[in-house]
Amino acid sequence: MERLWNRNYCKVMTANFTLFFAFYVLTPLLPLYLSEHFGATKDVIGLVLSGYTITALLFRPFSGYVVDSFPRKTVLMISFGAFAIFFAGYLAASTLLLFMIVRTLHGGPFGALTVANSTVAIDVLPSSRRTEGIGYYGLSNNLAMALAPTIGIFIYRYSHSFELLFWLALVVACVGWLVDSTVSLSAREMARPKSKLSLDRFFLVRGWLLGVNMVAFGFSFGVLSNYLAIYGKEVMGITGGTGAYFMLCSIGLILSRLQGGKALRQGRVTHNAGEGMVISLIGYTLFILMPTLAKCSMVNVQWSMIIGYYGSALLIGLGNGHMWPAFQNMTINVASNSQRGTANSTILISWDIGMGLGILVGGVIAEFLGYAAAFWTVVLVNASGVACFFLATKAFFLRRNLNETVR
Repeated sequence: MERLWNRNYCKVMTANFTLFFAFYVLTPLLPLYLSEHFGATKDVIGLVLSGYTITALLFRPFSGYVVDSFPRKTVLMISFGAFAIFFAGYLAASTLLLFMIVRTLHGGPFGALTVANSTVAIDVLPSSRRTEGIGYYGLSNNLAMALAPTIGIFIYRYSHSFELLFWLALVVACVGWLVDSTVSLSAREMARPKSKLSLDRFFLVRGWLLGVNMVAFGFSFGVLSNYLAIYGKEVMGITGGTGAYFMLCSIGLILSRLQGGKALRQGRVTHNAGEGMVISLIGYTLFILMPTLAKCSMVNVQWSMIIGYYGSALLIGLGNGHMWPAFQNMTINVASNSQRGTANSTILISWDIGMGLGILVGGVIAEFLGYAAAFWTVVLVNASGVACFFLATKAFFLRRNLNETVR
């Protein structure tokens, strides 16, 4: 059997860890920063933070085309360099407007970088281990998600310095750029330009329903990741638990990647997807029901709420860890080899649409109806995504699948 953990694959995974560490070390604290430093209201916070995701979304389609049409190493280096430099912009932004501009523009290189790095990871994997390797690649994201928020919150708690966090993100991103600069790629055939401008050059039309399905799951996590700290404090009375929540969520993600590796080796991607999304739905439902269930329980209300709060983190992590690599594999397997970049950008575009809508809509709902209403919306949207998969998406994929070893 061909070697999975080759040198280039390990380098790309390390670089991926640094890029997501730099992203997640700031994510749970930015709402607090905007509120304390600029006096931003809930809906304004949602608007400012959603700009990043919207810009990333706009860049994704072009990123997939560029990655397929130009030397991937060059595209990777340029996008990683730009991603790192933008962290310096946070240090220089002295007003809310300037911060919003920097944050919004930062989404562009992030969108391009995640497409380029994940496509390079596929390129350096042996073909016989590709399905499995795509699943393990996500471990670097998950490890960053486990460590970064915890470290960021710890640093802020003892230093009360957002400036220190911005410097940390900048340095870590620069390290990632240096690691990716040492990756060796073999020569490949570029995608031939089509005579006419077509949508399929920027979005994988063959996988459109997979993308629609992913929007629902992105929406759910968009609301959770950005409003978790405030909801936990205002509704559940849990303070300082955001770092531990993300840690448990990431432990679930890591465990599911390891446990799901066997199913991915066997090509059972639809099984992994279905199992994951049901587990995640249970986690989101437990999260929003916990305040009510705790009050109805015979044991200590606070302890019941804490157990449900952290239990939901583990379940959501386990579910997303099964679901995400399965959907990425399904999207790649309905695309031709010359459209790997486009396939990657398509699944990420769909996630970004969901995340952006979640951040924006979640902020508006929270402002007018409260955070409980925002998280009930999460459950309804997530349940719609699960129903869509079992009623339509699974059959859609099996009809269009180009890889007989995957089902």
